[in-house]
Amino acid sequence: MGKPTGFLEYQRLSEAYLPIAKRVKTYQEFVLRLSDEEAKIQGARCMDCGIPFCNTGCPVNNIIPDWNDLVYRGNWREAIEVLHSTNNFPEFTSRICPAPCEAACTLNIPPTAPVGIKSIERVIIDKAAENGWVVPQPPRRKTGKKIAVVGSGPAGLAAAQQLARVGHDVTVFEKSNRIGGLLRYGIPDFKLDKRLIDWRMAQMVAEGVRFQTGVLISNAALPKGVISDAKMVISAEKLKKDFDAVVLAGGSETPRDLPVPGRQLEGVYFAMEFLVPQNKENHGDIENPISAKGRHVVVIGGGDTGSDCVGTSNRHGAASVTQIELLPQPPEREDSALVWPYWPLKLRTSSSHEEGCARDWSIGTKEFVGESGKLRAIRAVRLEWKDGRMSEVEGSEFEIKADLAFLAMGFTAPVGGVLDAFGVDKDARGNAKATTDGAGCYATNVAGVYAAGDMRRGQSLVVWAIREGRQCAREVDQFLMGSTTLPR
Repeated sequence: MGKPTGFLEYQRLSEAYLPIAKRVKTYQEFVLRLSDEEAKIQGARCMDCGIPFCNTGCPVNNIIPDWNDLVYRGNWREAIEVLHSTNNFPEFTSRICPAPCEAACTLNIPPTAPVGIKSIERVIIDKAAENGWVVPQPPRRKTGKKIAVVGSGPAGLAAAQQLARVGHDVTVFEKSNRIGGLLRYGIPDFKLDKRLIDWRMAQMVAEGVRFQTGVLISNAALPKGVISDAKMVISAEKLKKDFDAVVLAGGSETPRDLPVPGRQLEGVYFAMEFLVPQNKENHGDIENPISAKGRHVVVIGGGDTGSDCVGTSNRHGAASVTQIELLPQPPEREDSALVWPYWPLKLRTSSSHEEGCARDWSIGTKEFVGESGKLRAIRAVRLEWKDGRMSEVEGSEFEIKADLAFLAMGFTAPVGGVLDAFGVDKDARGNAKATTDGAGCYATNVAGVYAAGDMRRGQSLVVWAIREGRQCAREVDQFLMGSTTLPR
């Protein structure tokens, strides 16, 4: 693969960032793409390892060694064809996927460093876009079958594109005023330029996909913390009557709450109450009603959503940003000999953290403290973990100055009402009950209704959503036509 001795001759080269002082002044992407020559050298590092664990580490099973070799040899057009054969949207994954493929790379065993798979992927798709190699693929014939896709995030978009390309009439319904779901509104612009969504959407329209925005498919009000621009409600019964199949592919958007004293204070918000309006402001739609400028911000939750709150607060000009986490601090380096090729538990410092953020672990929130109805501080306590059990450290209570607190502790279930409207059975976590094994994969208990992505598996990665959308599309095509040519 590539150059047989490349992994011995070349070191890993990661993508560079714009300087912090410059990038925090805008919401534009700041990761600098590798040059063609740099990408070729990184592709040369892909070794002939025998068993490419990167393929199985990647949820969409990208054929990574093949396109690494093609990049090394300068066969860019063939590289994008191989990349697109497994992944509908490499422009998204090459920017926001955490790259489990790199964790599974054979070169990730010390003392070497993994192949920069994600950075190579980005060069491939960006170069393909610039050269006009990404073109619509309309079907050769139409089947006459109509399919409704509920939700326009990565799972819904992947399912819609696959189904349209084999000739079905596909309509995507989105409750917000723009297409993209959590891709558009849950991820800050500085991590993913939303023009990429519009670019891919234009391709899908040319392939025959119809999009309807501002439409909620539900029979209940949305739970607190879920934001919607819906101006129309369509019943599940109408969808089932008007379409031959329905794919439920909404995101996991019901946020986990923190019901401690003072939760009602002004200044305590769910993360999405801050992030979604900011993305809408960047689009010129509205003004974000929450400003972190000159304020002391505390982010509760140590995951990606919390990191996004950190980066957005820094761009507002916050006086300080502190992120606290209930769990203990992970090790700085994983024990590769123990966990490889699986995704390791280790300390992850994002670009947003590097822009300015104090971090603390094993912290429990006891109370939101306020004055005149507004948040003033957070009363917290240090925690001790033993054998997986948590206990408070006696006498360790302290206060953190806070004008704003963002709850970024994950999401618990799909948007309220959608599954109930269709009468879909739920699993123990409140997600759609649908298997991925055996016959009838992704099918719910309701005939002709399928579920994929977060709505089926719960909160997860964009790459898992794309995988499930693609696989679900195959099952729907099989159901409607009796056979299918779509890949697994």
